[in-house]
Amino acid sequence: MSKCPYTTDAAGHPLDDQNAALRAGSTGPLVVDPRLYEHNAIFNRERIPERVVHANGAGAFGTFRVTKDVSQYTKASFLSSVGKETKIAARFSTVAGERGFADADRDVRGFGVRFYTDEGNFDLVGNNTPIFFVRDPNKFQDFIHSQKRNPQTDLRDWEARWDFWSLSPESVHQVLILMSDRGVPRTYRHEHGYGSHTFSLINDKDERVWCKWHMRTNQGYETLAEEEAQKVRGANPDSHKDDLFHAIERGEYPSWKVCLQIMTDEQAKKMDFDIFDLTKVWSHKEFPLIEVGEMTLNRNPQNYFAEVEQLALSPGNLVPGIGASPDPMLQIRLIAYTDAANYRLGVNHYQLPVNAPVCPVSHKKYRDGLMNPSANSGGHPNYQPNSMDKYPTFKEGSWEPPLPLDQAVVQRKRQGQPDDVYFQPRALFQMFEKDHKERVYKNVAGTMKGIKQEIIERQLEVFGKVDAELEQGIRVALEQEA
Repeated sequence: MSKCPYTTDAAGHPLDDQNAALRAGSTGPLVVDPRLYEHNAIFNRERIPERVVHANGAGAFGTFRVTKDVSQYTKASFLSSVGKETKIAARFSTVAGERGFADADRDVRGFGVRFYTDEGNFDLVGNNTPIFFVRDPNKFQDFIHSQKRNPQTDLRDWEARWDFWSLSPESVHQVLILMSDRGVPRTYRHEHGYGSHTFSLINDKDERVWCKWHMRTNQGYETLAEEEAQKVRGANPDSHKDDLFHAIERGEYPSWKVCLQIMTDEQAKKMDFDIFDLTKVWSHKEFPLIEVGEMTLNRNPQNYFAEVEQLALSPGNLVPGIGASPDPMLQIRLIAYTDAANYRLGVNHYQLPVNAPVCPVSHKKYRDGLMNPSANSGGHPNYQPNSMDKYPTFKEGSWEPPLPLDQAVVQRKRQGQPDDVYFQPRALFQMFEKDHKERVYKNVAGTMKGIKQEIIERQLEVFGKVDAELEQGIRVALEQEA
């Protein structure tokens, strides 16, 4: 399309003066002016709903390169040979806050990566922590509500947070991470990323192993102490977004080593905890990190709205050779993210340039809907089977091998596995040095100012089950805060 030499309206009509409206005489009222109406109507509708979670974030683009052969575990084409490169998009975010939320707040970070593979998009949508607050999908929505603003005051509400956490002891592992030195990354470039869930890998023999994805920062893992974070928040609420954009502009391209933890099904059956529990980690000693490749971000978005705000990542975007697992939190996310994108962007969001796969696509049954920019598959029948169109060729082996199930259907109740939520956070707490523990006590106490004593006591009881020293240290810090 040739470049237009003059300014037009949306329909291509040339404009004499964008800033002059039609009036009845030089001092009279406005008259019907369709171009002024168009200008105002588009302005009133230029905002789309923000994400319910992960609303505030930054994005960039780059390349993933395979550095180690992992074909024994997976038949995924983009991982098939050392040196193979795949274009990627990455989005980093805070979780609880709305757009404009301070980047350096104490919050979990979203860490999402899209691989534009030759077999379709693979989206690894995780966090900067290897675990999460809850493991039951029915609790997720309530957890997010507890992190949002108070419905009466519209203020940030630590009382609601501690109320929910104290009544959900499985959250204590993630809470301990959040209140530790790991709670505020220095920048997006200086944090690790995790797929968090247990996923599966399938090789060309249809053999399945379970895996965890890790992205290890090459910039060095760095965090902010709370006092430093407060100064950063006050000086520049967009500190992380600012840092990422300008580092790439300077040619200081951030990179992460992409690794896997691998567990066989036989090993999984011998574990003394549920490996599909999102509040649990796998031992690095028992299941060491296996290097897969390296991701590098070397391009900033040309337009934030088009390439970052409209980026619609979904854990349901899986490619042959990479699958899900029985993790119930992952199972609901497989469909929840696409449902959210359909709401925010419309059912044709997958045709937007930033969401479109780079491989050829054939989905003639998908038709119509708001804002469909395609030829809508022309006159091809939109049903199968049919005798009027050429049948597509299906690719054998795209489905996963059968997953044996031997348990009855139950509602949320966990069977056959111990339900100890304290042993992993206990091990984490006992790894902290003395001064690190002191900062945890102070961070917790600082967020408990003014909240109901019964909630404080309930949460202290949870901390006491992790470690008596943790409970006592927070009690002392609370007294000092009083």
